[in-house]
Amino acid sequence: MADKYTQLVNQGVGKSVARKLGLPQPAILRRYRPGSPLVPGPVVVLGDSPASDKLAAELLSWELDIRRHAVPREKLGAIILVLDNVQRPEDLGRPVLAAAASLRDLAPGARVLTVSRPAATAASPAIAAARQGIDGLLRSLAKELRAGATGNGILLADDVEATSPSALGAVRFFLSGRSAFVDGQFLTVSGQGGTLPPQADTPLAGKVAVVTGAARGIGADIARTLHRDGATLVVVDLPSAGDHLAAVANEVKGTALQLDITRDDAGQRMIDHAVQRHGRLDIVIHNAGITRDKLLANMDPARWDSVININIASQLRINEALLASKHFRSAPRIVSVASTSGIAGNRGQTNYAASKGGVMGMVRATASLMAGNGGSINAVAPGFIETEMTSRIPLALRETARRLNSLKQGGQPVDVAEAIAFLASDAAAGINGEVLRVCGQNLVGA
Repeated sequence: MADKYTQLVNQGVGKSVARKLGLPQPAILRRYRPGSPLVPGPVVVLGDSPASDKLAAELLSWELDIRRHAVPREKLGAIILVLDNVQRPEDLGRPVLAAAASLRDLAPGARVLTVSRPAATAASPAIAAARQGIDGLLRSLAKELRAGATGNGILLADDVEATSPSALGAVRFFLSGRSAFVDGQFLTVSGQGGTLPPQADTPLAGKVAVVTGAARGIGADIARTLHRDGATLVVVDLPSAGDHLAAVANEVKGTALQLDITRDDAGQRMIDHAVQRHGRLDIVIHNAGITRDKLLANMDPARWDSVININIASQLRINEALLASKHFRSAPRIVSVASTSGIAGNRGQTNYAASKGGVMGMVRATASLMAGNGGSINAVAPGFIETEMTSRIPLALRETARRLNSLKQGGQPVDVAEAIAFLASDAAAGINGEVLRVCGQNLVGA
């Protein structure tokens, strides 16, 4: 769905009027296009640890213009702050203020990225204070950036190097246009595993992926994005959506499976279809979901049970079948669609928020089970996304919801799809049990 206001205030008279009246001017975001540059200018890597030197050298091999010191008034594509060795809060001042001196030189759609370690594993209170301080400063900085620039952080487990495959995969994702609507978020790299694809534009080449709820909306965009990235698709939806599902399957040159995912045998039927038609199964995307909103005081069993059964109980049953199958043991990937409603709550959505909170709990608890086969499971939590469903929200409420994030606009279905495609790739193998928000740094929740 189009955000006509954002289009209006970025061109001609509308742009001039918005500036004069002091109205919000959401930027046109830099989104990924195959073959486009990774960043819109030079990348400054700041920090004095060995990791900063190694990361800068690795990024040079990507044929990026890497600087260890900024040149005043030169438009920058990104600033990367490597803060993996901070020992106390006082250590933050010098590198952070060096970055501050270059913030006004960021190009439209630029990126700011921190690379640090989790506070929870710190060896002393001082180290924990410094590491947690990075969390606060990055989230605050992300709210200060302009012109479609975003700020995000990578947390490296204590035994993970900044140049491990999944750390580099996360760096590439956050620098690229794939992360356009991801802002003010941290992603933990907990394992050394993973491989960077030989072809950056087709990271899913050779993979077979199942996408549920794929007949329309976000699910259809997920299928299109995975296909663009090289995957072979099995698209799944209800028989009642058969015509739309067939159209998506034809578009992505995949196969369609008409299936009610709440059936006890849904997981096995997905496996059998993928193996019989395509010879293997590597990726499962749990996208199917519904809303049946009502204040809890007015909630009836049918509304409650249908949402819980479709949004979370079905995923648990399907995952049991996947984990038991010999066909899902070669570095498998599962990505579930959660929601910011499951993090911050939403009025009238107790059933939906319970189901999406359940998705996040399931992901965290299933991570260790997936790791045994070199696999991973993660979730993506969208905020306000421009879909057919959100287009039916009353105008005043819809406009308010669009502007309640740091980027002052709604995301596009492709923004959710890009995050899912990254987490489904082998470059993200060392990322497991994580929930990545795709919400433009929504002002409610963490």
